[in-house]
Amino acid sequence: MEWCLISYHLIITSFPKLISVNHDIPMLIRRKEVKTYGTKKAIEGSIVPGAYCLVVEDVISSGGSILETVASLEKEGILVKMAVVLLDREQGADRNLRERGIIAISVFNMTEMMDILYSAGKVTSAEMESVQKYLQTNASDPVPLTLPPSLTPSPKPHTAYSDRISATSHPLSARLLSIMDDKKTNLALSADVQTSKKLLELADTVGPHICLLKTHADIMTDFTMETASNLKMLAQQHNFIVMEDRKFGDIGNTVKLQYSSPALSLPSGWAELVTCHALPGPGVVEGLKEVAVEGSGCVMVVEMSSQGSLTTPDYVTGAVAMAIAHPEFVVGVVSRHRPTGLPPSMIVMTPGVKLLQGTDSLRQKYITPEEAIEDLDSDIIIVGRGIYTSPNTVETAKQFKERGYSAYLQRIQKNGQEH
Repeated sequence: MEWCLISYHLIITSFPKLISVNHDIPMLIRRKEVKTYGTKKAIEGSIVPGAYCLVVEDVISSGGSILETVASLEKEGILVKMAVVLLDREQGADRNLRERGIIAISVFNMTEMMDILYSAGKVTSAEMESVQKYLQTNASDPVPLTLPPSLTPSPKPHTAYSDRISATSHPLSARLLSIMDDKKTNLALSADVQTSKKLLELADTVGPHICLLKTHADIMTDFTMETASNLKMLAQQHNFIVMEDRKFGDIGNTVKLQYSSPALSLPSGWAELVTCHALPGPGVVEGLKEVAVEGSGCVMVVEMSSQGSLTTPDYVTGAVAMAIAHPEFVVGVVSRHRPTGLPPSMIVMTPGVKLLQGTDSLRQKYITPEEAIEDLDSDIIIVGRGIYTSPNTVETAKQFKERGYSAYLQRIQKNGQEH
């Protein structure tokens, strides 16, 4: 796991420099103002998406400066869980940072500093008492945390879908959450079928009960532009989004050619979302973004549901950082659970969901809708064979829809939300 240090004020860079040199850890510096010349960057140094960064500060009051630094780092795909400061003025920073998942460790706080100064005869008892009274007042009424609009805390991922719409960075994220809220469904159908007739039949009959339909056009024997056009029409009629699960996983130039190939007709816009792997690095996202239809997006596969999958925790961390670094194109992730650090603006889709737990002959692990939504904090359950091999696809889809959405209502109720 990669680590780095970052310092905000140049006056204290000597301390993190010593740590950086002695422990061979990269160091970053955040500029207060971005220069119009030189690198023109807010963050200077060797940036490694997916790395964890320790923030080093001299003094904290409300914690606002640290959160501004964190926001700048997250835009680069760097994760922050901890900050080290010289002096904590005890004006609400510790609480404000903890609420946002960041632990601040101080060398000493204001109370301890006054004790030291008093013991050394540097302040009078009256001065010490005055500071103590101020701190006691402040303990019950901390300094308010004032942040610019871009840093205003986002809704938590377990809040209502409708409350998360305002936090989204991509129009498709907002639209998908809106569909889920309006249709009262968090069900996605994985239509892994091989004929156009079966695909369109499923889209028409199950369409009213889903928020998203996932296709594998490359396994179909008769996929044509007519199939794509009819599917797009059914998506508009039944109000769901189509996602082609192509899982692009090559260098940027190659995925550009794959997306543009007439084989899948993706440039026609029939699928508003496509999937990709993080393994090749940021180039896979940047390549897709260059050729994708305007307004379309991508969902990154960060974790898989098959036994023996090589998507290790470190891989997931790096993949999530890559997704976060491209909010203008990446709508969400495919994962077994909501990964740590993923903002509520991004949607989590969980595959391998059935009405009962189990494993198939090819080591696909299945979980229930309740486990996916309530326990693992996912947003959307992806169901394939559990629906399309059922004797009654519509009734089975309704069962998944009801159980998935009920689990979502239970989740927000547990967190004190009313929907």
